Amino acid sequence: MRVEKAAPVAAVPIAPTGSTGVITPPEPQARPNQFALLKQRRFAPFFWTQFSGAANDNLFKFAFTVMVTYQLGVGWLPPALAGLVIGALFILPFLLFSATSGQLTDKFEKTRIIRFVKNLEVLIMLVAAVGFLGRSANVQAAVLLGCTFLMGLHSTLFGPVKFAYLPQALSERELTGGNGMVEMGTFVAILLGNIVGGLMVAVPGVGAHYVALSCVLLALAGRAVAQFIPLAPATDPGLRINWNPVTETWRNLRLARDNMVVFRSMLGISWMWFFGAVFLSQFPSFAKEVLHGNEQVASLLLVVFSIGIGTGSLLCEVLSRRHVEIGLVPLGAIGMSVFAVDLYFAVRGLPGAALMGMAGFIAQHAHWRVMLDLALLSLFAGLYSVPMYALIQLRSRPTHRARIIAANNILNALFMIVSAILAGGLLGAGFSIPQIFLFVGLANAVVAFYIFMLVPEYLLRFVALIASRCVYRFRIRGDEHIPLQGAAVLVCNHVSFVDPVLLMAASPRPIYFLMDHRIFKLPVLGWLFRLARAIPIAPRSEDPAAYEAAFEAAAKVLRDGDLLALFPEGGITRDGELQAFKGGIMKILENAERDGLSVPVVPLALTNLWGSFFSRVEQVKGRKVAMVRPFRRGVFSRVGLNAGPAIPATEVQPELLRVRVAALMKT
Repeated sequence: MRVEKAAPVAAVPIAPTGSTGVITPPEPQARPNQFALLKQRRFAPFFWTQFSGAANDNLFKFAFTVMVTYQLGVGWLPPALAGLVIGALFILPFLLFSATSGQLTDKFEKTRIIRFVKNLEVLIMLVAAVGFLGRSANVQAAVLLGCTFLMGLHSTLFGPVKFAYLPQALSERELTGGNGMVEMGTFVAILLGNIVGGLMVAVPGVGAHYVALSCVLLALAGRAVAQFIPLAPATDPGLRINWNPVTETWRNLRLARDNMVVFRSMLGISWMWFFGAVFLSQFPSFAKEVLHGNEQVASLLLVVFSIGIGTGSLLCEVLSRRHVEIGLVPLGAIGMSVFAVDLYFAVRGLPGAALMGMAGFIAQHAHWRVMLDLALLSLFAGLYSVPMYALIQLRSRPTHRARIIAANNILNALFMIVSAILAGGLLGAGFSIPQIFLFVGLANAVVAFYIFMLVPEYLLRFVALIASRCVYRFRIRGDEHIPLQGAAVLVCNHVSFVDPVLLMAASPRPIYFLMDHRIFKLPVLGWLFRLARAIPIAPRSEDPAAYEAAFEAAAKVLRDGDLLALFPEGGITRDGELQAFKGGIMKILENAERDGLSVPVVPLALTNLWGSFFSRVEQVKGRKVAMVRPFRRGVFSRVGLNAGPAIPATEVQPELLRVRVAALMKT
């Protein structure tokens, strides 16, 4: 299977720091889970640095918004427009400076940039403290609006380095968990910043003083923690900076388009921000006009939404078995649509009522469904976004990674602006807030289906995920022998019609399959394997042209540095025993040698599949056929895949491979 070529990843895996303070490779067995990363210097200081920055952004913005709305009384900044103006000023730097920020991150050592950004945050917060403590409302508003723009610039500079640092500091097995922790931490920081900022600024007489002091202390704390982040070398130190944001933005988008999986993943993430921005922006009005709740209820909705995002982000590592598992993306998209639509139906029958507080809101059972819908909607949004971020980091060219992430930030900002315009247009056209939620939920289903058809790898990995989690209980051993980069040939015994699907589930990378042409005639599996761009092969005696074309296609896979899988038995076993291996593997290796490649061969063995759903299980008119009694062993039957060490191409012989696979079948 292959949809897009994976670029090699530089400087992974990385774990402890050496005496020089530079991140260095870990031992192969060092694979802590996502929470254990918080105990390691390569991740913990970085995590708390980004956490403090996100918290400070939101504490400052929300406190300022509340001040303008309830306290300052500035004639040229009406309370009704305060939130919109502050939000627009904060997001403007993402459009203007993301391209430049991406270049700086690729050109310079990343920890140096992080510390510069945190120094800048301290200076901005000192200026903001003057604004909060000022005596003139007009001067306060002007100073704080300027600081809002500068804090947006601070976040713009930090965005590319945040996501470019992770693939240098984490191995492929840790990338999903690390991204999940960052995503969870960001939303928790946003939640805490909003809550604390709103509570502090509302304290009579001294609220602004508390906010000013807290912003400065948070900035200082973030700068102190940043001092402990290990050095992360520049990936393109010879880069010449293009200071024109327009031409550089266009260049970054063209760089991203060189890898369509990465580019369309960027579009998918931007759509998620579009989707989320619609809900987040409407929470205050939704709470007041639809749910008949006060400010406490609006805050409760934000808490539920943030907890859902955080939970979904953390679940990604568990569900992905610690690989970058983009099969979670369709699952997340389905959940987002289902619960957005259900939210519309959950509020349709709510009766009118007087404005109620949090206790009165929770006391009504009809509101529990609303909160459950919001929690599950945001949980699935976490499942949707984290693998996409990890995929962009993993598949982007290391020398251009930060610039591609910067382009992603630009797209995110544009999509959020469009979401605000669309939501405003729909409201102006007479749509109710629940109807807007319904519209976005249905649109999400359409957009997700379109993306998954453009990038079939998402759909294929989803099918593999379902097969390995829901149809079978699939256990993988020795998967560290499946290479994370570079060309390799995978050889495996052939037990069932879904063997390729299970191999997809075991590999973090796309795989091309060389498969018997007859399997493409099966109604569902044939469509699936054609979608996976599997290579059909027919016997030379039956179709010489197709035979040669298949081997030439296999040679191209290896020239491109991808994984090629084949089943050397030539067909599904009819008695559960390993059959003799045919000589096609030798022709593949000879073609690779002709191309100047020495390709390792990795032996694999599927176990306990004989007699399961999709194997040949019964005798009908003298022949063993497939799936006559597909559930004879019950649901969730245990199956496995064992991988062995790679064999150098110079040592490969069909009988040796058969012996290795047979031994793996017994382990």
